[in-house]
Amino acid sequence: MDFRILGPLEVHRDVGPLTLGAAKQRALIAILLLHANEVVSSDRLVDELWGARPPDTAANALQVYVAQLRKALEPERAKGAPSSVVLTRPGGYLLRVEPDGLDAERFERLLAEGTAVAASDAAAAAELLHEALGLWRGDPLADLAYEPFAQAEIARLEELRVAALEQRIDADIALGHHTALVGELEALVREHPLRERLRSQLMLALCRAGRQAEALDVYQDAHRALTEELGIVPGPELQRLEQAILRQDPELELQGEVAAESGA
Repeated sequence: MDFRILGPLEVHRDVGPLTLGAAKQRALIAILLLHANEVVSSDRLVDELWGARPPDTAANALQVYVAQLRKALEPERAKGAPSSVVLTRPGGYLLRVEPDGLDAERFERLLAEGTAVAASDAAAAAELLHEALGLWRGDPLADLAYEPFAQAEIARLEELRVAALEQRIDADIALGHHTALVGELEALVREHPLRERLRSQLMLALCRAGRQAEALDVYQDAHRALTEELGIVPGPELQRLEQAILRQDPELELQGEVAAESGA
């Protein structure tokens, strides 16, 4: 069974996507997924589903939603047979997810693997990070974005996604793909104007593409944005990169075989 939260909530089996039911039932499976393979107490589920003032019928309603969820996830299960996916435990419930059965866990594993090899093998890192980012179908838990229980995990996953993008771009730049990256980086800088790493990546890509004046314009734009929004100046990395571009530091150029392959 394949659970997916890197986009709208989905559950897939060999036969295709499953129908998950109405909003409360979708919220229930999302809460259990955010604590996959852990017991979530019934009291916590009631609080997450109904907030500070649950109805008097909340406990009974929760049991109904659990029964409906089991039926949706295991339509072939015989009546009265125990569920192998949504398990009853003392005081609560546990959603069993197999290794790599949740797309967010696969994403984090691939991100960690890509990060581990980035310094020694840019090609392998790029492949792993492209694969990780390919799991994303949109905003995480997009159909539950306004649920309070989802906010912290949505923010965490979004931060990881941008970090993975930055690492993948580093690998692609190291492989000599700077010209092809300029448009993507310009869009990312517009989306995340205060992320200095994206600014530095855009500056380096432009510089290696022979567009040094535009690279320096990116620095000036970063200086304005950071000063106006945060009251700070660009950090040491951006400052060093600006100075390296101004003095045409040869260390900014691609070296050896990669440079030859890229036509730099």
